[in-house]
Amino acid sequence: MYTHTPRLEIFSDRIAENVRYILKMCHDHGAQVACVSKVLCAHPALLETFVNNGADMLADSRTQNLKLIAELYPQMPRLLLRPPALGGVADVIRYADVSLHSSLETLRGLSQAAEGSSTPHQVIIMVDVGDLREGVWPDQVVSLVMAAAKLPHLEIAGLGTNLACYGGVIPTPENMQVLINCRDACRAATGLPLEVLSGGNSANLPLLASGGMPPEINHFRIGEAIILGRNVLDRTALPGTRQDGLRVVAEVIELECKPSIPIGPRGQDAFGNQVEFVDRGVRQRALLNLGRQDVDIEGLIPEDEGIIVLGGSSDHLVLDVSDAHTPLKLGDEVGFIPSYSALLAASTSPYVEKVVIQGL
Repeated sequence: MYTHTPRLEIFSDRIAENVRYILKMCHDHGAQVACVSKVLCAHPALLETFVNNGADMLADSRTQNLKLIAELYPQMPRLLLRPPALGGVADVIRYADVSLHSSLETLRGLSQAAEGSSTPHQVIIMVDVGDLREGVWPDQVVSLVMAAAKLPHLEIAGLGTNLACYGGVIPTPENMQVLINCRDACRAATGLPLEVLSGGNSANLPLLASGGMPPEINHFRIGEAIILGRNVLDRTALPGTRQDGLRVVAEVIELECKPSIPIGPRGQDAFGNQVEFVDRGVRQRALLNLGRQDVDIEGLIPEDEGIIVLGGSSDHLVLDVSDAHTPLKLGDEVGFIPSYSALLAASTSPYVEKVVIQGL
């Protein structure tokens, strides 16, 4: 019985089912998978689940997390997802085997930092095919690859792209073909094999499942779909996966009947918002020991469907529990299924205990 709250429960055996299912889907396509640990801050239980269930490499956006991965699993290839700052290239060489890039200046710094390394550092050049986050525009790729190919101590492994993270652009055969065309043009200009075509993240899985993913795309970077079992394009359940691998738990610290509408003149809340309230009359309200400093409260789905998340402050979560299927009392625990944003915050918060639970 775990009594400390708030806490994040990690059901590693349930996540393992998702790892096996999604990796098989990608491997059947002929693609390797970099399993992404960032949403759980490279928690050792997640890393172990990835490694024991067939991950081809481990990926994270933070070199601090890659350092931990290198210590725990030195034999596993490590991929840095976020293009590094110029001041951080030495850590990239130290802790990553492969990294994603779109800046020649950064690549020059990386090349200098790699001097003396026993093996060349592998680089994937990122191409922006429409989502407008990282990556050079397609008509600039050939010149960047040609320049990068001249830098010592680096190996240009291939090209990559990212979709559905910033602009919400959905992967399609057409934008995947843009990446393929860029690779072919770079091959013709440089003679490099450029064997890796990293097509994207969890957002690519629906296209892959439908049979529409071009066979040339041979690498994916998958995190959210494995960990939460969600189709990241609409957050519906991803067929074949489980959605119960993570659980946020908090405790009732006050239980009172109060009006639905605050009384008196109102200004902004503590976060600068002008909050609108729905008048439901006098309702039973529960305060929980969980707040915005710990979690994205809009991303919490109560396990009890009768509970309504009303809002919260830095340290308090406010619920309407009048229609809770199980009546609550002071000290009771309330469980939530977290969204990606809620999980990211809860994982990062030092005030949320992380508990690994074995078994299904």
